[in-house]
Amino acid sequence: MIPESFVQELLARVDVADVVGRYVQLKKGGANLLGLCPFHNEKSPSFTVSPTKQFYHCFGCGAHGSAITFLMEHTGASFPEAVRSLAAGVGMTVPEAPRSPQSREASRRRKEEVSRHQLALESAQRFYLQSLKASQAAIRYLKDRGLSGEVAARFGLGWSGHDRRGLATVFNNYEDPLLVEAGLVVEADDGRRYDRFRERVMFPIRNARGHLIGFGGRVIGKGEPKYLNSPETPIFSKGQELYGLWEGRDAIRREGHVLVVEGYMDVVGLAQQGVENAVATLGTATTEQHIQKLLRVADKIVFSFDGDGAGRRAAWRALQTCLPLLRDDVSLRFLFLPSNHDPDSFVREHGAQVFRDTVAGAPALSRFMLDELAQRHNLNEAEGRAACVHEARPLLLQLPRETTLRVQIEREFAQQVKLTPEELAAHLEASEHAAREAEQWRNAARVPERHNKPSQAHYADDTHFEPVFDHFPTEPPGFMDDMDVGANAPGASVSASASRVSGRAKAGGSPRSRTRAVTPLAKRLLRLLLAHPELVHALGDQQLETLARGPHLNMVRALIELIGSSGARHVGAVLQAADPESDLAEVLRSISTDVLTQTDLPEPMAEWNDAMHKVEVDVIRAEQSELIAAGLPDAVSRERYQLLTRRLAKLSGS
Repeated sequence: MIPESFVQELLARVDVADVVGRYVQLKKGGANLLGLCPFHNEKSPSFTVSPTKQFYHCFGCGAHGSAITFLMEHTGASFPEAVRSLAAGVGMTVPEAPRSPQSREASRRRKEEVSRHQLALESAQRFYLQSLKASQAAIRYLKDRGLSGEVAARFGLGWSGHDRRGLATVFNNYEDPLLVEAGLVVEADDGRRYDRFRERVMFPIRNARGHLIGFGGRVIGKGEPKYLNSPETPIFSKGQELYGLWEGRDAIRREGHVLVVEGYMDVVGLAQQGVENAVATLGTATTEQHIQKLLRVADKIVFSFDGDGAGRRAAWRALQTCLPLLRDDVSLRFLFLPSNHDPDSFVREHGAQVFRDTVAGAPALSRFMLDELAQRHNLNEAEGRAACVHEARPLLLQLPRETTLRVQIEREFAQQVKLTPEELAAHLEASEHAAREAEQWRNAARVPERHNKPSQAHYADDTHFEPVFDHFPTEPPGFMDDMDVGANAPGASVSASASRVSGRAKAGGSPRSRTRAVTPLAKRLLRLLLAHPELVHALGDQQLETLARGPHLNMVRALIELIGSSGARHVGAVLQAADPESDLAEVLRSISTDVLTQTDLPEPMAEWNDAMHKVEVDVIRAEQSELIAAGLPDAVSRERYQLLTRRLAKLSGS
């Protein structure tokens, strides 16, 4: 394990412009450097590198990060490999952080498990390749599907054979539990074993780094299921992987978009005809992880589905998965082929160019969504339009609020159901408000009653505001004026010393599951901290305590802890330190473009103090509202209210 302190010291010495400049031709563009993005196909430069803030960002595809991230994304290096490469360039030796014997043993076992699984899969793959050469039936099937030996070799196609225990000739110990764990062998209830894949063309599945992690098999005769995948294993999960992403990575960048199809043969058949930018889900519905992975490699995704009812239902499910992940700089489209065709058969009958033209004319997500809603309801009567609004409401609310796309879709939909945009917006806002209130009261009901009562806090003087409440069942004024990413954790606190957290901060909690309100004031604080990480080390106890009371400042608190624990000194270092799957990382990605284009403030501390002044005012007013709502039932409550009033008056006059 590489210590976080070393990573930060490395990023302080390495120049991201030098690292990126080895692979991308950069030209001066004001305070930053510009070039053609290496992660997607573009003709005019939208890829920007900031030498002062030490990070890169592409305004076209959204790729961004530090020097370490760039090496990982561009060269496919692992995190340790990227760190060691950069360290060697500046004469640093990578240390290994001391770990407990238990941690070292767990890491060793994990690496050994992954290695054993991959070795077993590679051994099976060699067997499948050899079996294909010896099977005239399998070769004839592939030729009948129009595949050449070159394409079959490129995708590593094989043949499982007919023998129920064919892999027994590969593995000396066919009873090894590893063969079951790796998904190669099935153990029946009576203990007898047999190969999982038989009489199937084999499609090796590789992850984004090209490592073999599983197989898909297609039966060539009669039999069900037609497609069979490896089961879930320690190194393979169907909901996270895409067939063909490794093989098609270069074509996806070249074409500028990725085509998502339903089967392995579609991917391989399209590649045979020169359409090499297709990937396939692995017999499962499109997941959020699939979309996130695709958006890292292309800013345009085209989903291809059959035009029948099942295909349209699958497309609708995919659309719902996509909605929370939409951005103004990405394009998602839905292609519906004639019911008698899949992509493979269509391209063989009509040719690659006709297929490309068909893909180019695929309807946008917004068009598919609005047309589908219109078809489900009678829009010629008020009841039908009302039902349409009812069905559309949760879909519209999933769209990221800060996007222009949401505004455009809402306007078109409003016209469709004979509402004004203002009437629809008010309806959606009321729905959001009702949902927020319900959730807040559910949260309040889970908090012990003592958390909602004034404490016996003691104050040395009237000028020191000491927070009392751990939870706000209602929201203070001005806190819900804007939207951003991140779920609020009631009662979250920050210590008087923000740097007490040790190790690599996993700030922001678990992976984001939904969109939640974050205020303009919180955004202002986040931008200041991201652009000027040194502010963290100047924070006093009172400011930290005030931040701990803000019910919508959990992302600010998380960022303070991240900077304090990691020692990050610039934007790129902060982005590198954040857990990429956390809520905080999502927020930082959304505001990093603002930081990239803004000029450095002459007095960032003065700007910070001004923002903190507003935070404290809002917190005091919120607590006053709580006390009034409780009816000021006792002397302690009344004294507390008077103290807050005096503090507020002092702040208002300063």
